[in-house]
Amino acid sequence: MTLDFLAPAYLWVKSFHLMAVMAWMAGLFYLPRLYVYHCEIPQGGGVEHERFKKMERLLLRAIMNPSMIVTWLLGLMLVATPGVVSWTSGWWHVKLLCVLAMTWFHMYLAKHRKAFERDERIFPQRHWRYMNEVPTLLMIVIVIMVIVKPF
Repeated sequence: MTLDFLAPAYLWVKSFHLMAVMAWMAGLFYLPRLYVYHCEIPQGGGVEHERFKKMERLLLRAIMNPSMIVTWLLGLMLVATPGVVSWTSGWWHVKLLCVLAMTWFHMYLAKHRKAFERDERIFPQRHWRYMNEVPTLLMIVIVIMVIVKPF
């Protein structure tokens, strides 16, 4: 289903979509890194521990959540714009799957931010170092699907 009235705004919607994606990705790259550093602080780490909790909360609530929502809304507008998606092509299925995975990862990070808020360390620093690579891998696949459209 496409909405013809979106066609004249295509480049504007696409531009703002990319800006929202960049903000969201910045947060997805940075929050796991904050978790790595947060794990270095001994539990009950006082002022430094509280500083990390505040940084993580603000990053998630003020940057990541709004940019994820805007990314999704503008992405849906792009999909509804005539001529943007060829529904018979397979690339957009892979992209959608990766965006869903990125959204799940966002929620996973949010869940663990609450654990850090409660002074719980469910995973060691090493886990967060590995998790820090997840958004990069998803981004690589998404960009290839959108630009190259291999299938």
